[in-house]
Amino acid sequence: MASLASRSAPEAADRRSFPPDVVVAVKALACELPSRLGVPLSRFHIPDLAAEAVSRGIVAEISGTTIWRWLSEDAIRPWARRSWIFPRDPDFETKAGRVLDLYARRWDGKRLGKRDFVISSDEKTSIQARARIHPTLAPAPGRAMRVEHEYERRGALAYMAAWDVHRAKIIGRCEPTTGIEPFRRLVAQVMSTEPYASARRVFWVVDNGSSHRGQAAAARLRNDWPTATLVSLPVHASWLNQIEIYFSVIQRKVLTPNDFADLAEVQQRLLDFERRYQTAAQPFEWNFTRSDLTKLMARIAKHEALPSAA
Repeated sequence: MASLASRSAPEAADRRSFPPDVVVAVKALACELPSRLGVPLSRFHIPDLAAEAVSRGIVAEISGTTIWRWLSEDAIRPWARRSWIFPRDPDFETKAGRVLDLYARRWDGKRLGKRDFVISSDEKTSIQARARIHPTLAPAPGRAMRVEHEYERRGALAYMAAWDVHRAKIIGRCEPTTGIEPFRRLVAQVMSTEPYASARRVFWVVDNGSSHRGQAAAARLRNDWPTATLVSLPVHASWLNQIEIYFSVIQRKVLTPNDFADLAEVQQRLLDFERRYQTAAQPFEWNFTRSDLTKLMARIAKHEALPSAA
């Protein structure tokens, strides 16, 4: 049997017992932003933490395996990250609350009627047709699908869609680009068909894209379709727009991998998928409510009251 001395240093270190204060110090190091420690990294990975722990004199030597085990036990993942955006719309709660009320079939404190409809709408921009240099190969026993890395760009289009929140109805169209007129064409496509053509009210939930932003857009919509009401989300709150859920579905199921001969094929695939999706569509299980919004705003207020980090 090989002696301990004959083993590699990292392996020997991995079998060594470390005092609790060393474990705590390494875990604390993993929870720091490297840039604040003067380390030219954006994130710590296991080898970086091992090197930094030695450099700072926390330990004489330590293996990455040991550090990985410690962090796994505490579910600390310093190499992972999660993006977020801080609400900065001064009317965030008011605007978000109106949309959540509509999802719950309420408007101005009253229940929506049978002839009231809620539409969630947006555009998915710059969808490219990427023609692969070599044909995509289907999966086979022992082989995953193979998609050529190189491709030729065959143009891009915009996919505009409207999702009936309560009826699970999707209506979409493709346009060369986004803009006021393309959005008006989508609205006309929806509003000229039943049950929206004879509806009492149709609420259009939209983000703050230039195609449908502000009072001018609201007035334009009402002038074109007197029964339609534009309901704007807060700034940077597309996560409250249900159409984004559908867009995530088509991104996964229709556009990935992106291998299309031309834009006509992209358009046909998108519209064919609409029809396929519609055969089994159900309203999304929306769980974020007014109560959750109130709790969120309370947490934000508490965070803003804290002293700024050094």
